[in-house]
Amino acid sequence: MKKIIFAIMAIMLSASVFSHGPTPQKVQESVTIAASPEKTWDALKNYSEFKKIMKVRSFKDKKMKIKYELIKKDIPFSDYNAQIRVKKGANDNECIVQWTARFYRTYKLNPPIPEGQDDATAVAAVKEIVGPGLAEFKRFVESK
Repeated sequence: MKKIIFAIMAIMLSASVFSHGPTPQKVQESVTIAASPEKTWDALKNYSEFKKIMKVRSFKDKKMKIKYELIKKDIPFSDYNAQIRVKKGANDNECIVQWTARFYRTYKLNPPIPEGQDDATAVAAVKEIVGPGLAEFKRFVESK
């Protein structure tokens, strides 16, 4: 009888392992900018290119951090939320801007996962936003 109960429990536990859905994904990139943290933070709060793609959830001036959601709808990922942070660099005229995005793939059910709706596609799409976004922001701040 104990063996039967153990076998049933083992089957139930192994089935629950495969029924969890997608795992959260994360992309985090940073760029060093040749400008003071204060100048960079001010530029970030007013940067119109970011405002085109995001809905700001919160500005934290003391921590120099913006939390936001994406407003674009034609993207291969879901439940995207992110933060962009400005930190002091090696000297007073240098800072580090860090962009951290958390999200899920588009397809929320278990495998088989349709082509283009998998974790790798979602991560690649977010990297296409974060990397170029940081590079463009760096050019913007350093040109002022």
